[in-house]
Amino acid sequence: MMKKLLISIASLALVCACCKQKTDDVVVEKPQVQVQDGRFTPEVMWSLGVMSEYAVSPEGKQVLYTVRYTDMELNKNNAELYLMPIEGGDGERLTTTSASEFNPVWKDESTIMFCRGNQIISMNLGSKKESVVAECERGFEGFKLAPDGKSLVYISTIPVERPEHLNKLYAGLDKTTGRINEDLMYRHWDNWVDEIPQIFYVPVENGKAVMDKVVNIIDSTFESPMRPWGGTEQYNYSPDSKTIAYTCRKKTGYDYAHSTNSDIFLFNIETGETRNISEGIMGYDQNPVFSHDGTMIAWESMERDGYESDKLRLMVMDIATGVKNDLTSEFDYGVSNICWSKDDKELAAVVMYQGTLEIFAFNRETHKERQISKGLHDVNGFQMVDDAIVATQVSMQYPATLYAYNLNDNTSEGRKLSTFNDDVLSQVRMGKVEPYWVKTVDGKEMLTWIIYPYNYDSTKTYPALLFCEGGPQSIVSQFWSTRWNFEVMSGAEYFVIAPNRRGVPGFGMEWLEEISGDYGGLCMQDYMSATDWAADNIKQIDRERIGACGASFGGYSIYWLAGHNYDVKGYNEGRRFKAFLAHNGMFNFEQQYLETEEMWFDNWDLGGPYWDWNNPQIKKSYSNSPHLFVDKWNTPICVIHSEFDFRIVASEGMAAYNAAQMRHIPSRYLYFPDETHWVLKPQNSLLWHRNFIDWFDSWLKK
Repeated sequence: MMKKLLISIASLALVCACCKQKTDDVVVEKPQVQVQDGRFTPEVMWSLGVMSEYAVSPEGKQVLYTVRYTDMELNKNNAELYLMPIEGGDGERLTTTSASEFNPVWKDESTIMFCRGNQIISMNLGSKKESVVAECERGFEGFKLAPDGKSLVYISTIPVERPEHLNKLYAGLDKTTGRINEDLMYRHWDNWVDEIPQIFYVPVENGKAVMDKVVNIIDSTFESPMRPWGGTEQYNYSPDSKTIAYTCRKKTGYDYAHSTNSDIFLFNIETGETRNISEGIMGYDQNPVFSHDGTMIAWESMERDGYESDKLRLMVMDIATGVKNDLTSEFDYGVSNICWSKDDKELAAVVMYQGTLEIFAFNRETHKERQISKGLHDVNGFQMVDDAIVATQVSMQYPATLYAYNLNDNTSEGRKLSTFNDDVLSQVRMGKVEPYWVKTVDGKEMLTWIIYPYNYDSTKTYPALLFCEGGPQSIVSQFWSTRWNFEVMSGAEYFVIAPNRRGVPGFGMEWLEEISGDYGGLCMQDYMSATDWAADNIKQIDRERIGACGASFGGYSIYWLAGHNYDVKGYNEGRRFKAFLAHNGMFNFEQQYLETEEMWFDNWDLGGPYWDWNNPQIKKSYSNSPHLFVDKWNTPICVIHSEFDFRIVASEGMAAYNAAQMRHIPSRYLYFPDETHWVLKPQNSLLWHRNFIDWFDSWLKK
């Protein structure tokens, strides 16, 4: 019997291995989609191609980009490379593989380079012939080619080694799964810190990287780029290819967990010397970009240590003199994605501005700014060749698409270039999106987006959902997401109320900073103001069928609102909201403080550790922990959480759900053992959305 069982297990393992291999070998093709009744559903959303990377050719004539498609049955997606003329239109497909191509780079107008697996590959666009430029056993996370083409700099990882006094404890225990830690930052966001990214320089000779001449320019235990967001934008070559500017926070363990103080370093390739050019600036310094003449360097700079949402200033330094200038000292908004104009007189950047992400230009001499793009959209990033700008653009009504602008534009809406999703989107009737400025309890104006339901009929009434943003310092812009997608909610026939409550960027620093240390204050009142305004002023919203949803800080917001959803005037039973859904939210602040990994976040936003009860700020912050108000819960609630969320750990969600069950509140718990702070796997995402719609339908459409 045991022998048969062993054979069966072995056979099953072989079948599983073969199935996995077959799945891994499948090339995911673009699906053929017929949209029923023009309704935008989660299934339609996942059929769309996802463009994430692109590169404009050196002469500005062509655009290279990636598009990823998903096979829902196989629970798999992969990206392919496409080529499009700068004028726009349908792209030519360049690759057909089961792996994903990423990090497209131009070598010259007829040759491209990109990553696939653990290789950097070159392709001749005429013959489509490929050749391997570099291979790395640990793989590549990205690379950049030197302007002179004679070297490249890539990102790979190195293992974190145990100290010897701990390593000896593992002698002979090659099968143990135990982890011993004696410092902080042993895990981060969604990964155990078993390896760290570093930047490597390697010369290129005759089209091949000379891997036995690789130089680790960090050569330490510090990570660069910075996890979890940093990529190739965190370093750049100088125009003469002799210097590499890079971002690094040269801290580990306890110090890393408590500080955002990163710096910009210049690495001299010939001498191996490194120079810190932002020393004394105490916040994040990141994403350096050299001027075309090589005499200046610009980067994004935050002033204050520990405040990860501080204003991103546009810092420019004269390399010879070391003199620095903040071009945004009189500008109340932060910048990202910095690019120099051809003559180095202006710098263009993306700015979160009044509810959208737009391109602005900043004059280096006068420090004056001007707006280049404007519309109901977000410009998520752009590249410039001369005065031509190619941007990735989204809105609440369409996913990432390439658009064209010009440095000399004045509040332009841009010209659409790419078409790869047009066949699906042309079959969909998206819900109308309108901006409204709502009066807050302290007399200020708050931008609130109202998204209308699919097939809207002004003679009918509809349920509505309040969307609570995460962050907490994250703008509610014209974003597109496969998690929180307003058009999916519209397709399920809901109004969506999406306020830019206190604490979001894009409305000045005063508005942004009114949330830190006051999680239960004006930001919560803003949610209520937006909901009441919509219920009072949009007659097609049924005020007795309003739900609320959110993730991260938005999940905290749901838990807090659940404890304050009683004795509300103007609503039946005194309840403003009739159903809640919280994803990966903070439930117990005291526990959260000791469970999260980036300690600077809670130290800044909550004021510090909960045991410092002599501090009035601590008392105020922790007294707004949602678990203190569970006795007031009276509304059905769905809780969603994931095991590999190391920012807000799964026990927070489980505790909230258990509290609801103990109070006999109708409740549901959706748990993902293999997801992170986000739900990324295709079938998991589809379950998430189906559960979302089913939960609210069951309580708001009875």
